[in-house]
Amino acid sequence: MMMSLFSMFDPSSIMFIQLNWITLFIVLIMYPMSYWTMNSRTINTFFVLNKHLHNEFTMLFNNKILIKGSTILSVTLFCFILINNMSSNFPYTFCCSAHLVFSMSMSIPIWMSIILFSWTTLTKTMFSHLVPNGTPTIIMPLMVMIETISNLIRPMALAVRLTANLIAGHLLMTLLGNSMNLSSSYWYLILIVQMSFMMFELMVATIQSYVFSVLMTLYSSEIN
Repeated sequence: MMMSLFSMFDPSSIMFIQLNWITLFIVLIMYPMSYWTMNSRTINTFFVLNKHLHNEFTMLFNNKILIKGSTILSVTLFCFILINNMSSNFPYTFCCSAHLVFSMSMSIPIWMSIILFSWTTLTKTMFSHLVPNGTPTIIMPLMVMIETISNLIRPMALAVRLTANLIAGHLLMTLLGNSMNLSSSYWYLILIVQMSFMMFELMVATIQSYVFSVLMTLYSSEIN
């Protein structure tokens, strides 16, 4: 029995080693498929998905900084988060995306690389972004403070958005699962609701992966 609802997110430890985090490497299972003689339906689906994502991220990138291979990071980030989100919706699995350690480890390094590149190579442009055009002189210091804070909270906003959505969905699924009793007369209704909600969570997992990668791409495209 769980001591609390949030105990479902606790990784199990053996000899002080948290083995549940090994699920992060489940994405590596997909790589050997690309070396088969004939592509499977899964690989063909990923090829089509990557092509559409590449075309969309290409439109999001700023043409001044778009070079060959710029979308590789965004597409890889989407696929990595998607596979982890999808795998965590099944019973007896560990939800890596429901931990800030997972989401912050992706958002902060990428955001820091964008910021460092911007301020080291485009210093004047970054200073000009702190004060929008047409800002009255009297509120310029306030605008600088607001723009600075908005830039600093971007990685935290990305991480919290991804984590909070996954936590909320898994908590609701746990509540529905705990309320299910086969001896009751309405257990089949709870089962139908649980299955419907699981399908909804699969869509949420896809949407959150897309939102995370798109926002990272938009942050990169702001460099002009």
